[in-house]
Amino acid sequence: MESAGQEAAPASYPRVATDFKTELESFRPETLAKADTQEKNVLPTAADVKCEKAQRSVIEGIEGFDASRLKHAETKEKNPLPDQEAIQAEKGVQRFIEGIESFDTSRLKHAETLEKNPLPTAEIIAEEKRA
Repeated sequence: MESAGQEAAPASYPRVATDFKTELESFRPETLAKADTQEKNVLPTAADVKCEKAQRSVIEGIEGFDASRLKHAETKEKNPLPDQEAIQAEKGVQRFIEGIESFDTSRLKHAETLEKNPLPTAEIIAEEKRA
């Protein structure tokens, strides 16, 4: 390592490839195409400024709020209980559900099902197709 006051010898510089070196030496800045620089600095609209001012005024109002101007308020807890009719209606619904859940199906009588609207037989279908 070199000390702070000494410069490195040219022999210790990194070597550049010869083809790259010749390209750099033959480069002509006149061959570059002329390009116009366009600055794109989008300024906020009047609506943006107005919105930002409104937000800033709200924040300043919150920060500068004087809590000593508040009045003391008593909190009243209200726990409205259901009236007697609502309680009786709910009990009736619960009894109805319990009756359904505890129903004994063994007390049911067996019933035969009679078809009152029988499906047509294959013969009847064939006869209708002929007609």
